[in-house]
Amino acid sequence: MADGTETGSGSSGTHIGSASTSGGRRRTASIYGTIVTAAVIAAAGNQLNSAQLAATVVVTLLVYWLAEQYAELLGSHTRDGRLPSAGHIRSSLAETWPMVTASFLPVASIGAAVLFGASSSDAAQAALIVSVVLLIMHGFTVGRAAGLRGTRLVIVTVIAGLLGVAMVILKSMLQHHHY
Repeated sequence: MADGTETGSGSSGTHIGSASTSGGRRRTASIYGTIVTAAVIAAAGNQLNSAQLAATVVVTLLVYWLAEQYAELLGSHTRDGRLPSAGHIRSSLAETWPMVTASFLPVASIGAAVLFGASSSDAAQAALIVSVVLLIMHGFTVGRAAGLRGTRLVIVTVIAGLLGVAMVILKSMLQHHHY
């Protein structure tokens, strides 16, 4: 996963990482998971009922997570006919698990909206709003972790939010096209 952190290999071919690299991978995975969650909700939120949508989001995130990890581990960590160790695989899976857990709050908001009487489409819209808020929070958190302040922090935060807004616009366009 391209998260902007540097990792490399030492002369023995072992993976070199750090706590900050791990934290960077977790933040990257959370952002990516939130964007994929919003995209699935935007694309399917008008065609599926709430339970189907929630299941589709979580299953999609699980598949993306496994596929991304498979490609990453195989593509980046196979050397001289050797596969990564079981420990390295477990560590990598744990570091990127936030890609899946990023969907939990938006999915929970679907359920909460339905419990309060919202239609499936309105529940999907609520989940998209939650996703936008999460993306703004992720953008701010990542910016702060990178030491950004002032205008740069605002720019990073706004860009993250705009990714979510793009999904809201997509859902709106699909909704109008569908009817």
